Amino acid sequence: MATPLTAMSRSDLLGTIMREHRDGLVSYAEKMLGDHGLAEDVVQETIIRAWRNIDRLLGMEGSVRGWLFTVTRHLVIDWVRKPHARREVVGVTYTDPVSGNDGTEPVHDILVARPLLRRLSPDHRAVLVHIYLCDRSIEETAGILGIPAGTVKSRHHNALRKLRSVARPEAEAA
Repeated sequence: MATPLTAMSRSDLLGTIMREHRDGLVSYAEKMLGDHGLAEDVVQETIIRAWRNIDRLLGMEGSVRGWLFTVTRHLVIDWVRKPHARREVVGVTYTDPVSGNDGTEPVHDILVARPLLRRLSPDHRAVLVHIYLCDRSIEETAGILGIPAGTVKSRHHNALRKLRSVARPEAEAA
């Protein structure tokens, strides 16, 4: 059962919050984030905010626990919305056991793609390299190659058509 805040000093309030609410807050944040370490960081920030708002908490008529859980939820939402939350974690790799992704796919792609690209003219190959491997737009590719955008579009279309006919001859006949 929660200790009444009215009989508590400011210095005792933080200890009480940590003792009575920390584990519940960490569990709550971890369920939303899926990461125990990150959940602890969020709860630490919640406790800091509680300390900064100590006067508000002491004079509050509502539930301190409710206030803490609301702050934690808002911090989790803020964390998820930040761009850094969408970055990959260094050193962690995920392999899908169903797909059997064992790292051979890039090697396979190179072994298949290089001979196909060699069948294209240097002009057509350059357009595909800039668009697909360098992730450039039609306009960027045109500027780099010094040719009109319409020429880039035409070479792009013709190169893909040639690759399709070479890679899957039966598809062209249909």
